[in-house]
Amino acid sequence: MRVAKRTAVLIGAIVAAGTMVVSCSGEVSNSGGTDAKKLVLIPGVADEPFYISMQCGAQDEAAKLGYQLDTQAPTKFDAGSQTPVLTGVMANKPGGILIAPTHATAMANPIEQAKNAGIKIVEVDTALDDTSVALSSISSDNKKGGELAAATLAKLVGEKGPVLVINTKAGTSTTDARAQGFEAALRNYPGMTSLGVQYNNNEAAQAASIVTATLAAHPDLAGVFATNLSSAEGAATGLRNANKLGQVKLVGFDASPKQVEDLKAGTVQALIAQDPGGIGAKGVDQAVAALEGKPVTRNIQTDMVAITQADMDANAKYFYKRKC
Repeated sequence: MRVAKRTAVLIGAIVAAGTMVVSCSGEVSNSGGTDAKKLVLIPGVADEPFYISMQCGAQDEAAKLGYQLDTQAPTKFDAGSQTPVLTGVMANKPGGILIAPTHATAMANPIEQAKNAGIKIVEVDTALDDTSVALSSISSDNKKGGELAAATLAKLVGEKGPVLVINTKAGTSTTDARAQGFEAALRNYPGMTSLGVQYNNNEAAQAASIVTATLAAHPDLAGVFATNLSSAEGAATGLRNANKLGQVKLVGFDASPKQVEDLKAGTVQALIAQDPGGIGAKGVDQAVAALEGKPVTRNIQTDMVAITQADMDANAKYFYKRKC
């Protein structure tokens, strides 16, 4: 009996040691379970009105359904900043994570670790290339958003002249889809030519430099499509510095307070607005459905609208928030 007991203790110690080795390997263990009533939103970056509006929609929906939702955001829109935030969230074992991956491939392994830890994963706004990781993806139809931007800019420039696309970072699923939709739709306007897509690394100053260099090489530039906030702000600065505001038509994406002010002032001629609050709310719905064993919809796309100075008031419900 005593020998058997000592053997059992020894086996238990070996199993425990093995568990410790797995824990030290960097993988997150499933031990301890998850807090099924707790959800965490990890947006692409902190303090951006689009993601704040998403947070507001998610918080309201979570409260309505009897869940707690916290938000943990990286300070920069990149995988190196988002990964440690995700790791910290995983350690607290929430029932579900709503995340906007900052890179379509670089975030795949960290998010898969969260999935393997038993946490329900829902993508909001952006998505991984690997569709096997998340249970659901909620986003705007960004390709159609790019097509809408092309049609809007074509109307503004009289369907003629060279136009430029300024994108944020290559590998960002949403903005890449917008650029692709724009370039594809531009073929419907034979009088317009594309000067291609340039990247500003999500830095407004780089977007301004891109516009300056483009105007030097193409003084007949007719229009610019900026795929996100930093691209639009930088493009406006570049046009302002060249005294080309209003002459070169600028279509931006999203409707943050600053962009709405720019539209009102005529700095930007049109905005393609999303519904971030709706994306957040639908993300919560899908996470809760998964946690409660109900059917989950794999892909959900939300609508967008083109807003010009003439119809700003009618579309005010699409303007983004600075706080909930």
